[in-house]
Amino acid sequence: MNRYVQVDVLKGKTLTKIDVSSDEIIFHADDGSVYRMYHEQDCCESVYIEDINGDINDLIGTPIIMAEEVASYEAPPLDPDDATYGSYTWTFYKFATIKGYVTIRWYGTSNGYYSESVDFFQIV
Repeated sequence: MNRYVQVDVLKGKTLTKIDVSSDEIIFHADDGSVYRMYHEQDCCESVYIEDINGDINDLIGTPIIMAEEVASYEAPPLDPDDATYGSYTWTFYKFATIKGYVTIRWYGTSNGYYSESVDFFQIV
């Protein structure tokens, strides 16, 4: 299937499993749908999960009541050289269930020519 969707598609869904690695997260919902959050790496860029704040397991077994994306170009870079010699982007994904809140923080840098955005696809 592999079609781009907004992260708010998860609102109202109940997740059964979440697979996390350093460069992607796979969300499995109880209706059989599967979503992939990642960045297709290219030359002269780096986009990765910098931090997950909260317990990711709080998103499993209870309907998602909040799912939103917020990008920031004004938060300070991890490395000052990222702002001097190229560009950088922070992207925050905020999720909530009645069990708790989780914020997934992605960080991307590039020479200014390549994308630093995070992709969210429905794969099943």
